[in-house]
Amino acid sequence: MAKIAKRVKAAREAFAGKANLSVEDAVSLIKANATAKFDETVEIAMNLGVDPRHADQMVRGVVSLPNGTGKTVRVAVFARGPKADEATAAGADIVGAEDLMETIQSGKIEFDRCIATPDMMPIVGRLGKILGPRNLMPNPKVGTVTMDVKAAVEAAKGGQVQFKAEKAGVVHAGVGKASFDDAKLAENIRAFVDAVAKAKPTGAKGAYMKQLFLSSTMGPGVSISVDSATQG
Repeated sequence: MAKIAKRVKAAREAFAGKANLSVEDAVSLIKANATAKFDETVEIAMNLGVDPRHADQMVRGVVSLPNGTGKTVRVAVFARGPKADEATAAGADIVGAEDLMETIQSGKIEFDRCIATPDMMPIVGRLGKILGPRNLMPNPKVGTVTMDVKAAVEAAKGGQVQFKAEKAGVVHAGVGKASFDDAKLAENIRAFVDAVAKAKPTGAKGAYMKQLFLSSTMGPGVSISVDSATQG
C-alpha cells in the first residue's frame, strides 16, 4: 500500500496546476506517469453540450483508430449457415444463434463486441435488457447489424471503437496504450475527436465540445485544449 500511495502522490504532484494542454503535452504527461505493472490504457473523456435524453441530441458513432487500440477485442456473432462460417473464418470468437442467446441469458457474456446479421435480430431483440446497458446491442448505425460479417469482424478486431453519449453528455473511450509511440497516440486521439465532431447531432445548441480530458487506467486526468485536439 505504501508504494501505491507514493506513486499516486507523485502523479498528483506531476499533474498539479496543469490544464488545457496540447494533445502532445498531455500524451507525454500521461505516459510519464503510467507506472502500473501492466500496460495502461490511455482513455479520453469528452464533455459535450448535448442532452442525450432528447433523440435529436444523441451522439453515437464508430471510428477506426489509425493505430489500433492495443486491446484484444472478443467478438460474438449471431449468424447461421454460410454467414456463421464467414464469421468464424474472419476470426470471430463466438458464433451462434439460439444457443448463443441462451448463453447470454444465463449471464455468460464473454465478448466485447456483438455483431448480427439482419435475420438474427428477432432473436437478438430478446436480449435488449442485457446487452443494451452494456452498450453491446448490435445496431445498423454503427455497422454491427450487417450481412458483411467478414468486414464487421475484421473492423472490430482491427481497432474500431464505438462511442455513445451517456446521460450527462459524456463520451469516453480507450484510444491506445501507454506503450504506444507518442505520435501514434496523438493521431488516435485526433481521429477519435474528429469522429465525435462529425457525429454532432442536429439538436445540439451552443458549444458542442465543452471539455476534453485524457488519463491512463490508474493515473489522474488532465484537460486538453479543444483547439489542439481538433487541428489536423
